[in-house]
Formats: sequence, C-alpha cells, structure tokens
Amino acid sequence: METQEPGITVSVRDGVQRITIDRAQTANALSPLARDALTEAFAAAHDDPAVRAVLLCAAGQKHFCGGAGLSAHAAEASAAAPRSERRAGDIAKMLQQGWQRLISAVLDCDKPVVAAVNGTAVGAGASLVLACDLVVMSSEARLVEAFVNRGILPDSGAVHLLTRIVGLRKATELLMLGEPVDAATCADLGLVNRVVAPSDVDGVAAELAGRLAQGPTVMLGLTKRLLKVSSESGRDRAFEQEAWAQEVVSRTSDLQEGLAAFAQRRPPKFRGC
Repeated sequence: METQEPGITVSVRDGVQRITIDRAQTANALSPLARDALTEAFAAAHDDPAVRAVLLCAAGQKHFCGGAGLSAHAAEASAAAPRSERRAGDIAKMLQQGWQRLISAVLDCDKPVVAAVNGTAVGAGASLVLACDLVVMSSEARLVEAFVNRGILPDSGAVHLLTRIVGLRKATELLMLGEPVDAATCADLGLVNRVVAPSDVDGVAAELAGRLAQGPTVMLGLTKRLLKVSSESGRDRAFEQEAWAQEVVSRTSDLQEGLAAFAQRRPPKFRGC
C-alpha cells in the first residue's frame, strides 16, 4: 500500500511503515499541510494492527528536516488574521494544533519509531528527531536548535524533549546558544543511538525497524509508555503504570510464545498480539 500526501510518502511492508519527508526544494521543511499529513501518518500507524514499527526517513543526503522553515513559520503566524485582529490565544491554539500535535503523535504512537537522520535537522525538525524512540544518524548530519538565531521562542516541545534527554544545564546551552551539534557530540549527549557512514543510514535504520517489527508489539508499545511515564512522573505513578502494563502483557499470545520458545530453546516467532 502506498499513498502520496504533500511531500510525505507512506508505505507499509513486512510490518514496517516507512514515512519519507520528500521536500528537497525546501530543505525538507514542512509546510502546514505537509506537517499535518505527517501527523496523520503517525496516527494511522498507531491505529493499524498491520503496522508493528515505524521508520521515519527523508529524501536526499543534506537535509533531514528544516522544521517549519522561517518563511512558513512567519506565514502561519499571520495566516489566521492580521496582527491587529488577533485574539488572545490564537497563537497558542495554532501551535497546539500544529507542531505540538505532530510531536505528540510521534510520542504517543504505540509502535516503536526509528529515525534515519540523513542530514541536518533544524528547529522543529530537531524536535521531530528527539521525539523518535531510536535514532540512527549520519556522521555528517547535525542538529541545530536554531530558534534563538531567529528570535523565536523554542516550540514543538523542544524544551521538554531536550531537558528530559540531556538535563537542564545542557538543554539551556543548546537552546540559548543555538550552535550546531555534530553527530559525534549528539551521540555523546545521548541525543542519538548510532552514528554511521552516510551511505549506511537507511540500511541500519531499516534493519532496526525490521527487528522491532518482528518483536512483541504490545510489550514494546507498553515499554515505550512506561519510559515516558517514568521520565515525567514520580515513583508511585511509575510503579502503578508498570503493574498495569504487566497485567496487559500477561494476556498476550507473544508472552506465551516467548516462554515456550525459551523452554524449547528456539528463537521466538512473535505475532504482535
């Protein structure tokens, strides 16, 4: 199955939904329509039982995602009404229904998401990378928290995501200085999982997505949920959610298969249910 949206290509094969940002003419920056199409692609992956992992890619080798792009950001900010006619809350609503909705769709997707970062990710494009579960990055790629360089308040969940991953002190540096972060430094900071040669990015990321697609899908989705809960709440809630998730997983066929495979000394064959 393959569908075409504005600069967004979606296909499903062997349990992996591949989503490709293909907007090379704009450094793979996302227009509002393309951003919303990407959001819907993640929502579809969440709802489709045939999808067991998601692979997020971008066309070309120079750019992964240029975020909203400065011109798109300015255009959207003024699209609803002239400044004199704006009502209090208009900008907040635009952000909530736009980039925050996309980042939430990635974080809330109950299938593991692997990003194949082939090139530079800027601003909201960097947030898109940080929202993914596993990140394979080209040795020539960079992340750039460019908001400060344009006088724009960090958005698209950048403050939340960075603070959660690298801590307050380093997040402050990245957001307030806006300096490019090369691939090796991204790995050192824990922003990405693997740094590989540019020619290997797609293959390595696809291999990881394929492995995840063959795994115990319900368990992986709940593990993703527990990781998020544990990083955002106290011990009591984390333990409560862990107990609830164990109850759910205990009723899956994949758990029974895993136990049987262990007893029989063979590789498990998970069905995702």
